[in-house]
Amino acid sequence: MTTMYEAHRAQLEGFLEVGDMAILFSGKAPKSTADSHYSFLPNKNFYYFTGCTQEHFIIAMVKTIKGLEATLFIEKPDYDIEKWIGRKLTREAAESISGIRDIQYLDGFVSWVSRTVYNGKVERLFLDLEKMNWDEMDSPASVFAHDFTKRYPFVTVKSLHYILCELRVLKSDEEVSLVKKAIDITSIGIQEIMKALKNELYEYQLEATFQYHIRMNGAERCSFETIAASGSDGVILHYVENSKKLKDGDLVLLDLGAQYQQYAADISRTIPVNGKFTDRQKQIYNIVLKAQSAVIDAMKPGIPFEELNKVCQRTLTDELKKIGLIKEDSELSKYYYHGVSHYLGLDVHDIGSRNGLLKEGMILTVEPGLYIAEENIGIRIEDDILITENGNEILSSHIPKTVEEIEAIMYR
Repeated sequence: MTTMYEAHRAQLEGFLEVGDMAILFSGKAPKSTADSHYSFLPNKNFYYFTGCTQEHFIIAMVKTIKGLEATLFIEKPDYDIEKWIGRKLTREAAESISGIRDIQYLDGFVSWVSRTVYNGKVERLFLDLEKMNWDEMDSPASVFAHDFTKRYPFVTVKSLHYILCELRVLKSDEEVSLVKKAIDITSIGIQEIMKALKNELYEYQLEATFQYHIRMNGAERCSFETIAASGSDGVILHYVENSKKLKDGDLVLLDLGAQYQQYAADISRTIPVNGKFTDRQKQIYNIVLKAQSAVIDAMKPGIPFEELNKVCQRTLTDELKKIGLIKEDSELSKYYYHGVSHYLGLDVHDIGSRNGLLKEGMILTVEPGLYIAEENIGIRIEDDILITENGNEILSSHIPKTVEEIEAIMYR
């Protein structure tokens, strides 16, 4: 049976020419202080082709006339080390997970590269050279590119990032199932927050409630730092302090997600601390909900990605004019200051071009918001949407969202 990772490698083969080699690194956990390290998170592009989550691993793929030949380099098991930090992945286990038959140890990687280049098999080397910011720390791929170019200047080094964007932006049925599972677990955590919410709690207790229930239901971790922003902090887009005591009459904006088998959910709900929306809160909430519905209704193959935010802006502008909060279109930016959508998958903000058209197999978030600082109202509503052949499917439709649904769970 072909694994998901074998299918991903087969898709990559179609983008490469004979004589191309692609190398990806799983990465390593950065040091904190003394002998402590931050938690390790595997490079998602490496994972996409291997299914392995261990540090230091490397995959090398060479396109030959016979097809794409993959070699996975893993750490050699060492009993003395394993007594301290746990078991290493065996060759047999690595093959079972990845579907790669050629499993070698890391200490042979450099000599393997040298032989492969010397034998004339490599004309171009593709590396994961994504770099969003000029002063970003060099990745293992960037360091390797520098060393490789000094030794083999006759081999052209190119970025694999743009190919990865095309591959990863379209999800297979198996990937969609994993995202759905992450969403289902997220739904449990959100509803447990709604049931537990009361005025005496702190924001961090909502975060803890979510973490507990998603871990108890199979999530590996949160897919990103949980936002539980109440009252005036609801207007801060990436508020993660979660340190404030909840107040009666305030709203709390929840932006959170579970990670399941490396795939992410990303959901936002805004709920009243005391279980009941005020008339004003309900009015603003329903405007945000209307904008979200308008965007979702517009989502289908062939629609430009950038059109989604335009739909959102038009709806919010029209509705805010109706209630007298703004008079001119230009005033919207005071209350809505982010985009409405991003891709979702292995990364919460998944890779892929935002300049093209929507295609079947894409998963996107839809997250309009209104942030009225002078009224201590911050509202964001976010769902995860799969683009289908003729339209879309709301993968998170079972998570309570309307005023009536939320109050039915919370009102005591």
